[in-house]
Amino acid sequence: MKEKNKGILCIICAAFFFALMNLFVKISGDIPVLQKAFFRNVVAIFFSLALVIKNHVPFSGCKGNWHLVFLRSVFGTLGLIFNFYAIDHLNISDASMLNKLSPFFAILFSYFILKEKAKPYQLACVFAALCGTLFILKPGFISSGGSTFIPFPALIGFLSGMSAGLAYTLLRKAAGRGVPGSLIVFFFSVFSCLCSLPYCITAYTPMDLKQFLFLLLAGLAATGGQFSMTAAYTYAPANELSVYDYSQIIFAGILGFVFLGEIPDILSCTGYVIITGASVVMFILRSRRDS
Repeated sequence: MKEKNKGILCIICAAFFFALMNLFVKISGDIPVLQKAFFRNVVAIFFSLALVIKNHVPFSGCKGNWHLVFLRSVFGTLGLIFNFYAIDHLNISDASMLNKLSPFFAILFSYFILKEKAKPYQLACVFAALCGTLFILKPGFISSGGSTFIPFPALIGFLSGMSAGLAYTLLRKAAGRGVPGSLIVFFFSVFSCLCSLPYCITAYTPMDLKQFLFLLLAGLAATGGQFSMTAAYTYAPANELSVYDYSQIIFAGILGFVFLGEIPDILSCTGYVIITGASVVMFILRSRRDS
């Protein structure tokens, strides 16, 4: 099997694992978002720490770049919490699609953080994706005041994509300065747990065995997704694989329908097509340009 095909297979596996994570988060029931985030990241801590120890990665690898690792952890945590909130209040396919706006936001943030100028076709694709987002957000109008109104869960889902895009941009800058990826994942997981730990201690919601197992499975699925994505990028560069990551929307739609009876409405499906189409166009044009 060619290296690129191995990368494609791994990125599709990652998309499936992340869709599975969203399903487990959803069916874990009426548990506070911060509590869900805590258990999801506890699992990630053990796996990422094992990877750091196995590869003999020194903790001094972050020296001089702690501010980038810290900011990546802050916005990664916000993106995670926002995404979990959206999953609890939206169809998991809608929440997944809004979170997948992160590559488009990464293009915008890269201009300010990495000083990378966006190409005209990239800006056009970002604009198209944002237009597609409106079909998922479904803004209405408050008749009394006449001001634009966006459903709160959808707005939080939108912010999850924005936060994740900023986190990925900071991750790229940190990795470009030589910070090991396993360390970045480890500190992000620890930071997320520490942020949610006070809430879990003071306002812990009792869980039955089934809910506890679902949250552990969510953590395992997220870890599987992280390792699959890492493996994918060892076989092929990101610009050759990114478009296949949108298969998560297909997996999320299937899992949501089979296990939750969720059926996205026509407006959401239109938004999926526009956003995924913008990603495909950007992928094709970038590939031609690189060639």
